[in-house]
Amino acid sequence: MRPKTCAMVTGSTGGLGLAIAMRLAQDGWNIVLTGIDRTAEAEEAQRRMREEFGVDALLHTADLADPDAITGLMGVAEESFGGVGILVNNAVVRHFAPVEAFPVDRWDLALAVNLSAAFHAIRLALPGMRARGWGRIVNVSSIYGQIGAVNRVDYVTTKTALLGLTRAVALETADADITCNAVCPGTLPTPAILDRIAGLAATEGISSEEATRAYLRDRQPGGRFIGMETVASLVSFLCGPGGRDISGATLPVDRGWSVA
Repeated sequence: MRPKTCAMVTGSTGGLGLAIAMRLAQDGWNIVLTGIDRTAEAEEAQRRMREEFGVDALLHTADLADPDAITGLMGVAEESFGGVGILVNNAVVRHFAPVEAFPVDRWDLALAVNLSAAFHAIRLALPGMRARGWGRIVNVSSIYGQIGAVNRVDYVTTKTALLGLTRAVALETADADITCNAVCPGTLPTPAILDRIAGLAATEGISSEEATRAYLRDRQPGGRFIGMETVASLVSFLCGPGGRDISGATLPVDRGWSVA
């Protein structure tokens, strides 16, 4: 039986993180939303969680490149909800450049936000999970955690490293009712990707629909985006009764891209 605590989803003021948080709220979990800035979208989601699902939801801004800020987040969850029962490490930054031209400060930032933040959140959440005898950890990796790509060395490296972190934590928690898994989505309609498609449409003088097809043609089998709700549903399953004995898994949500 899960203790009544909260689900913390990092990078959840929009995009996939917010979709995951909404699904966990629908499942009855109190929620801690986190992001570098407050957004109108997150504030509206916070209201909906309270009114539609009857759970409490906090929106807490934090710079996840700073370990002290992560400690502060965990303190908020402990004080407000008694701790973190579900931890979803979703926060991410990325930069596009060849390795030899990659800015050192952007490399360091990616390591801090994409990888070290997950480590710090896990190490801080685990003592409470062990004390309560229950916990679920989901690391959001990517198709690029399983394959390579040019001009995105920070993203490929950190998303791959998350898989190793997942395996190590899964083995260290195998003696408890605590699981740690990784989900690896394919191409999602995130704000960053939609902005890139809009830029392609403007540059090529084509419609948004044509630019979307062109963008997905060489990336996503089936030629359509992976649904954020699909990834959120998988996270929900992993955190529910059916996911109790699944730990250390790398779970693709990519319509076959990783096996193509």
